[in-house]
Amino acid sequence: MKIKNIMMAALLMLSMPLMAADYADTIKIFKQAGTSSHFFKSAYGYALFPTVGKAGFIIGGAHGKGRVYEKGKHIGNTSLTQASIGFQLGGEAFSEIIFFEDKRALQEFTSGNFEFGAQAQAAVITAGASANASTTGSNAGASGGKNDATTAARGYHKGMATFMILKGGLMYEASVGGQKFSYTKI
Repeated sequence: MKIKNIMMAALLMLSMPLMAADYADTIKIFKQAGTSSHFFKSAYGYALFPTVGKAGFIIGGAHGKGRVYEKGKHIGNTSLTQASIGFQLGGEAFSEIIFFEDKRALQEFTSGNFEFGAQAQAAVITAGASANASTTGSNAGASGGKNDATTAARGYHKGMATFMILKGGLMYEASVGGQKFSYTKI
């Protein structure tokens, strides 16, 4: 029980100074990163999480709240919860966006409780570096200069493409876990 309380306190402390980030600012950051720019133009919709806080000490967790957009219009709210187990220590915060290629992918996400399995990965964009990544979850790496990220695959995996921007913190991790999402229509 003590570990759980420490994790929750770390998660709250980590996310408190970052709660001020709003949706418009987060969209701007993703567009400036370059990696996801063409997805904004071609995607049917997207789910945006301005801040997700993550902490772990053997058992880990993450949580964030976001919005779902269809053709640029806010249609509902969503939350992300992640649980993981394995070697992990520390905490971090990140922004996450999930692009939906078509109406079917959006409906799959909004149909109830949606889940990414432990094998799902996102292209990670860090400040001052660009991501050269496949959205199929096979690899992610950093190279190049600021704000010039590119996506090698230029496509979706099962109708979705996920990107994350690290905001701060430090976490050592070799764990297994997945993300679970809930959706509420407005």
